[in-house]
Amino acid sequence: MTTENFFEKVYAAVRNIPFGMVATYGQIAVLCGNPHASRAVGYALHVNPLPGIIPCHRVVNREGRLAPGFAFGGPHVQGEMLKKEGVAVFQKDGLYYVDINKYRWQP
Repeated sequence: MTTENFFEKVYAAVRNIPFGMVATYGQIAVLCGNPHASRAVGYALHVNPLPGIIPCHRVVNREGRLAPGFAFGGPHVQGEMLKKEGVAVFQKDGLYYVDINKYRWQP
């Protein structure tokens, strides 16, 4: 599988995350057929060609932590985008989180 094909699978999977829900990088990697590719998922989302259409703000780490280097303005911007969807975001030790057990999408 080429990187381009993998990225397209990532973007398709992320488009399926419902409004008001989140998924983890690992979940997306599994949905794309490569359970060990969570970092590649992160990179694909970092270079998202269609921000606003591909809702990469709905992807968090396995602990519910928002991306410290969110490509479109930092974790506070990602948090604001999630809050607009009804996802509660909280700070802990200077980082932003969501309750992964409450908001995790279960495809």
